[in-house]
Amino acid sequence: MLILLVEDDPSQLEPLRTALLKVGHTVDAIEDGETAQWFAFRKDYDLLILDWMLPKVSGVEICQVYRQAGKLAPVLMLTAKDTVLDKVTGLDAGADDYLVKPVDVLELLARVRALGRRSPMWQGDILSLDDLQLHLSNLTIERGSLTTQLSSREFQLMEYLMRHPRQVLSHHQIEQAIWSWGDEPESNAVTTLVRRLRQRLQTVDAKDWIETVHRMGYRLNPPN
Repeated sequence: MLILLVEDDPSQLEPLRTALLKVGHTVDAIEDGETAQWFAFRKDYDLLILDWMLPKVSGVEICQVYRQAGKLAPVLMLTAKDTVLDKVTGLDAGADDYLVKPVDVLELLARVRALGRRSPMWQGDILSLDDLQLHLSNLTIERGSLTTQLSSREFQLMEYLMRHPRQVLSHHQIEQAIWSWGDEPESNAVTTLVRRLRQRLQTVDAKDWIETVHRMGYRLNPPN
């Protein structure tokens, strides 16, 4: 999933970001509310994780404006505020869930999995295209009796392609979908990643499924 993570304390932000990256998510990690609000309206996130107290614009304000604009991605609020009234305030602002600090990483990942199922983009723990399956829980692809493990970046690309089958996706679209803000890829990064993913797909007899469309990009296109 593409996740917007907003936390103004770097000592808390980085461990959460690292944990989310390890399980295959793409994470834009932001430290202030104003920047986070700008990002929220320029990318199609699958999930927002918002700290309540943020510089410039609070997490609650971001959530309210996000919902007023008709945005539907789930929102998880992180906060030290733990009274019933505080929880009601966050939920009334449009949040879907509420996690009190200090945050336990395992609990956060469980909440993320649960909220991911509510996302408009969610299609289950396994993505299938013809006879190829991508297992979201363990970053593997399977075809018939063959299976192979993907790296986090390979998995992110495969997931993006499988959520947009038979569509031509440009280099820019792929970069926006799988590289986090502040982690800009090198000029040949997409080409290199596609080559690596093709090598992985070869182990399940699906190397030719990724088609290069000259001067346009790539398309996941299962052979007839």
